[in-house]
Amino acid sequence: MKIYTGTGDRGKTSLFSGERISKSSPRLEAYGDLDELNSVIGAVVAAMDEDQPALKGEIMAIQALLLEAGAWLATTPGAASTRFLKPFTKDPAEMLEIAIDRMNAPLPELKHFILPGGHLSASLAHMARTVCRRTERRVIELAEHEDGDSGPTDTLTHILVFLNRLSDYLFVLARYCNHIQGQGDVPWQG
Repeated sequence: MKIYTGTGDRGKTSLFSGERISKSSPRLEAYGDLDELNSVIGAVVAAMDEDQPALKGEIMAIQALLLEAGAWLATTPGAASTRFLKPFTKDPAEMLEIAIDRMNAPLPELKHFILPGGHLSASLAHMARTVCRRTERRVIELAEHEDGDSGPTDTLTHILVFLNRLSDYLFVLARYCNHIQGQGDVPWQG
C-alpha cells in the first residue's frame, strides 16, 4: 500500500465526514495542532524512565483521548459520520483533575515562576504544555468560525475543557518529572 495518494497536492484534504476542505481552514489547523500536541506528548513518554509504567500508561491513555478529540475535529458537526465516533464527554477533563491533584500532592509549593527545563522529560512536558495552549486557541478559533452566535457544540465544549485541563496537567507533569528524577524546578531569577 502506498502512503502517498497525491489527492492533497492542490492544497485540499478530506475530512472524516467526507468533505474536501482547504489545508488552511480553521478546522484543519485545529486538528493539525492536536496531532502535533499528541506527537510531543509521545516524546515525553519516550523520555521517561522505564520505572514509571503507570504514569506512562496514563499519558498514553491521554494520547488516545487526543485521537478521539481529533476525530471529532475532523468531522463536520451534524454529519452522518458522527454516529461512528465515541462520545467526547466531561469525563476526560475530570480524570485529568484527579491526576493533577495526585501528582501535585508531593511537590513543593510554588513560590516563584519557574523556567521550562530540568530533566528531558520535564522539558518536553513544558513544550507539550505550550503546544496544548496553542491547540486550545485554535479550537476556540474553530468554534468561533463555525458557530457564530449559537456557541460551540457540547462536544466541542468538552474538548475545550479537556485541552484547558490538559495544559494544567502537563505543567504539573513537568514538575513531577523533575521531582521523580531528584531535580528541582528551575527558578526564574528575574
